[in-house]
Amino acid sequence: MYTYACHEDERALCELELRTLLGAEVNARYVESARCVEPSRSPFLKLRMDVLFEAGSLQELAEMVAALTVRGSTFKVVFAETGAAVSYDRQREIEREIGRHLRGKAEMRRPEQWFAVTELRGRWLFGDCSYGEAVWLQHQQKPQNYSTALSTRVARAVVNIAVPEIAGTRVIDPCCGIGTVLVEAMSMGIDIVGCDVNPLAVRGARVNLDHFGMPNVVSLADMRTLGCTGEQATQSPTSLGGHYEALILDMPYNLCSKLPEDEQLQMLESARRLAARAVIITTEQIDPLVARAGFRIAERCVVRKGKFSRQVLVCV
Repeated sequence: MYTYACHEDERALCELELRTLLGAEVNARYVESARCVEPSRSPFLKLRMDVLFEAGSLQELAEMVAALTVRGSTFKVVFAETGAAVSYDRQREIEREIGRHLRGKAEMRRPEQWFAVTELRGRWLFGDCSYGEAVWLQHQQKPQNYSTALSTRVARAVVNIAVPEIAGTRVIDPCCGIGTVLVEAMSMGIDIVGCDVNPLAVRGARVNLDHFGMPNVVSLADMRTLGCTGEQATQSPTSLGGHYEALILDMPYNLCSKLPEDEQLQMLESARRLAARAVIITTEQIDPLVARAGFRIAERCVVRKGKFSRQVLVCV
C-alpha cells in the first residue's frame, strides 16, 4: 500500500503516473498494488507499506505483531494516513499501542527499522515502511536552466509514465534541451540518450549532466533526420541509431514564435520511426498531427501552472 500527495494543479499528472507505475487504480490518498516500487522514483509517493499483518481490530493486530522479530534493536511505528478522519492524538495513540507490543526499543529519530500501521475499509494493516527521498529537489540546482524548461517534478513523473519498467528499456529524448528529463531518468538508472538541434542546449545539457556526476549521453542532431534511410541517415550520429522501447518528446515552445505545423509533423513522424511508445508534452492542440504521424493517444492529462498549461500525451 502506498500513500501520496500532490498539488491540485498536478493531480491529473500524479494519477496518470501512479496508474502507470503501480498498475493500479488511484484512490483519494492511497494506492493498493501488487508491484513493489521504490517510493523515491515518484515525486508524489510519500511511503510504501509492505503489509505483513491484517486484522479486524487494533487489539487483534497488536497481538499479531507481538510475535514479530524486529530487525536490529530499534524501531519506529508511524500511522499511514489514507484519507480517513483520524485526529493527531489518535494517530499517536495507535502508534504507541502497536509499538508497545513489538519486541525491541522504540527510537523516534534514527530507528534501524520503520513500521507503518493504518486502518483501511474497516481492516487494520501493519507492515514494513519505506519513505521516499525527494531526489528531484536536488536536481533543481542546475548550473544551466531556462524559464520554459519542465520542472524536475514534472520531468520525473513523465519519465515514469514513459518507462514504468526499467529493465531492458532503451529510451531517447530527441529534443532534450538542457537535459532536465535526462537527469531524472539517469538518476533512476534508466538507459537513455538525448540529442538537440541547438548547440547551446547541447552544451548546457552536458554541463548539467557533469554537475551531477552523470556521463555525457547527448549528441548534436536534428531529430527529424533520425531513423531515416538514404542520404539523411548519414547526418545521424551512430550513437543514436536503432529502435527504442520508449521516447520522450517535449515539443519546442517559444513565447514569441510558433513552430510551423509541417515541422511539428516531421518531428512526430520521426518519433514514430524511433519508438512504438512515446510520451509527448505539448502546449498546443496537436491531436490531428499525432494521428497523421501514425500514433494513437492511449492516455492524456493536463498539467497547469497558473494560467499556463501543458498536455501530456501517451502515444502508442
